[in-house]
Amino acid sequence: MASLQTAPLLSSSSSSSLTTINASLHLPNPPPPSYSVPKLPSTTLRIHQINGSKHNIPLEKNVVTTHIYQDLFSPTNKSNNPTVQLYAILEEVADRIQMHANIGEQRNNWNTLLLNSVNIITLTATAMAGVAAATTADAGAPLLALKLSSTLLFSAVTGMSLIMNKIQPSQLAEEQRNATRLFKQLHTQIQTLIAIGNPTEKDVKSSMEKVLALDRAYPLPLLGAMLDKFPAKYEPAVWWPSSQSRRKSRTQESKRSNNGWSEELEKELREVMKVIKKKDSEDYERLGNIALKVSKSLAIAGPLLSGIAAVGSSFLGNGSLAALVPLLAGSLASAVNAFEHGGQVGMVFEMYRNCGGFFTLLEETIRETLEEKDSEKRENGEVFEMKVAIKLGRSVSELRRLASKSASCGMEGIAVDEFASKLF
Repeated sequence: MASLQTAPLLSSSSSSSLTTINASLHLPNPPPPSYSVPKLPSTTLRIHQINGSKHNIPLEKNVVTTHIYQDLFSPTNKSNNPTVQLYAILEEVADRIQMHANIGEQRNNWNTLLLNSVNIITLTATAMAGVAAATTADAGAPLLALKLSSTLLFSAVTGMSLIMNKIQPSQLAEEQRNATRLFKQLHTQIQTLIAIGNPTEKDVKSSMEKVLALDRAYPLPLLGAMLDKFPAKYEPAVWWPSSQSRRKSRTQESKRSNNGWSEELEKELREVMKVIKKKDSEDYERLGNIALKVSKSLAIAGPLLSGIAAVGSSFLGNGSLAALVPLLAGSLASAVNAFEHGGQVGMVFEMYRNCGGFFTLLEETIRETLEEKDSEKRENGEVFEMKVAIKLGRSVSELRRLASKSASCGMEGIAVDEFASKLF
């Protein structure tokens, strides 16, 4: 039936004129955009179509006008100048990461090579002293050669030990490892700042201050800028800029609920700050002082023993007692150097400095955040609490439990350090 019905229609349409059918769909007009496109400055590029003859002047209709807009991230665009400055700082930070990594590897090789060289020379000189002690006094030239060789080797070891103990290559390598890690952290922070968008001049200044503070805390040069490896007392490392903000009035609002902050959260962070100060900071200060004393003792003992061995080896052949001194002193010097630099006592001291600096920075960050009276200018309270908990290796619930126990012990009159010793 369908075929029978369509056949006449086709035949009639072919014989008659074609009929045009106009169909239209009425769609609603889209709403105008809620944002306005900024008018960007542009330059006009006029391209002339040139005919075959080079003397032919193009007509006006052959002129094509093209607008070329300036790049949004052009350094001449003042609205994005902080972004350009942050990219420049980012390049310098990436360069510092590579430099600190390379120098850290180099100074780690120093520690290995110098330790092996000092120990091999010490043991060789000790063996020569033993052979000289076993040689009879009538040997003449052989005994003199052994004595001179042993004395020279012990003297060389003494000088190398003094230099090695002065610069502490293991501690230097640890400084560069810490600097590499902290510069990578700063690199990530700047990248996040650019990705979020709308950086300000304040962000640029803060990033610059952080870079310069890291340069002061972990200098690259060895001569003239090297950190003191044997300070008078232990002090934590400081790699952040000092706060120049003035302390505002101490008046506190009765309750804060804006931006994730509340009075309970402030009390919780104050208790956490007390525990950090009384427990962790004091522990690392005590351990740092112990490591410093051990490092000083070993740095003095190694060259002293090798110097005694050098003096004793010059008196070989004058009795058994004279032969015993260089042997014992040389063996002890080798053991002391192996323990000091093989055990990397300087690196342990630098590790304690870095850990102490971490807790000091965390304490200062909490204090500065709480001293800001305007909660809208603070970081979000819930995010800040989570970050503090992660830095301390705890969950948010464990951090709250820690603060509540500290507060309850404080109300009962128990000292914070006693509570912390029970808790940890």
